[in-house]
Amino acid sequence: MKINATTKMATPIEEKVDQNLKTRTGMVMISDGKSKPELARLHLSMEMITIQRQDTSTPAPTPTSTTASHPPIESKERMVQITRQKVGGLGLSIKGGAEHKLPILISRIYKDQAADATGQLFVGDAIIKVNGEYITACPHDDAVNILRNAGDIVVLTVKHYRAATPFLQKQLSRETPESDNDATCAELKADEVWKSANNSRPVSISSEPENRWIDLVSVPLMMAYVTRYIYGTDKLRPNAFEVRGLNGTTTGIIHCDDLAILSQWLKYITDNIVGLTSLQMKLYNRNFPVGERIEYMGWVNEGVISNHISWQSY
Repeated sequence: MKINATTKMATPIEEKVDQNLKTRTGMVMISDGKSKPELARLHLSMEMITIQRQDTSTPAPTPTSTTASHPPIESKERMVQITRQKVGGLGLSIKGGAEHKLPILISRIYKDQAADATGQLFVGDAIIKVNGEYITACPHDDAVNILRNAGDIVVLTVKHYRAATPFLQKQLSRETPESDNDATCAELKADEVWKSANNSRPVSISSEPENRWIDLVSVPLMMAYVTRYIYGTDKLRPNAFEVRGLNGTTTGIIHCDDLAILSQWLKYITDNIVGLTSLQMKLYNRNFPVGERIEYMGWVNEGVISNHISWQSY
């Protein structure tokens, strides 16, 4: 794969859909308009915009071994390259399979072997692809054969399921042989772990914090408004904007990498505000007769000419 790098890359906006609710996140710079901007994460939901900073109280895990690194909190697909060793092969064991209506799960990673050396594979990872080939519909034995014959350099596409991890770790603590695949899968299905994998938060034996992002300020989007103007002037901020809430809260000045990212954020935020406002109008209009219904809800700015300043004050 060839990647063309430029001297400066815009920070992408990541979209997620959970239970038909769309959220967006992206890295930005935040300031109060006076001090130097600092790195932060912008999280946009349908009803709220939140500024977050990374929690640095816990040292970041090192990728040298699985004993030092931690499974990912969010279940995203990841690509991991493994170099097969002459002794030990890929250095992992799997459970699950299509005959059990379960994904192919990494049930064990052997210390100091190939999978462990990557620092990027964990017990509870589901293997989705092997060298780009989907194995999600494969029985257990077929998946084993695909892994054995995948070559010396193997690229796995995996996705972590935190809810499965305690069950697999419990099997390891019992020193269960790998031939016990049927019993393990039966236990997983009996607890319906896969039906709630994305919604539950099982107790983890790891001391890893649940969330490494801390909310600094949240601004409700209902009747909020977005402005690019420097306060009290008619001058636009370059590649920056501010969201002010009806309750008086503000995001501070949000600085974007470039005009394209700025335009995206402005559109997403404005669309959410307009959607909430339209919904609120419909709720209000239920109680009003036809001739008294609200046609528009929003903010207006009045420009005031002052003899003391050379610009319009808003």
